[in-house]
Amino acid sequence: MPFAWWELVLILLVLLLVFGAKRLPEMGRSLGKGMREFKDSVTGVEEAVSTTPTTTPTPTRVELPSAPPVDDKPSGESEARAERESVS
Repeated sequence: MPFAWWELVLILLVLLLVFGAKRLPEMGRSLGKGMREFKDSVTGVEEAVSTTPTTTPTPTRVELPSAPPVDDKPSGESEARAERESVS
């Protein structure tokens, strides 16, 4: 059931009273801009989906540098700390 002409006039009159004559054109402009951006983004997503390649790229193997060898012997400080802990 569509709006009657007098209902639209009533809605516009209430909007005019609530927001004022200066604010209504700004609101309409920003609403139009938002709708345009939304439409462009939806169209852009559809274009991006249709242009994406269907094949996946093969992963490239990367050689990492080897870690330096780990010394199994405790250092001098560790030995001294171990002795102090065992003595007390």
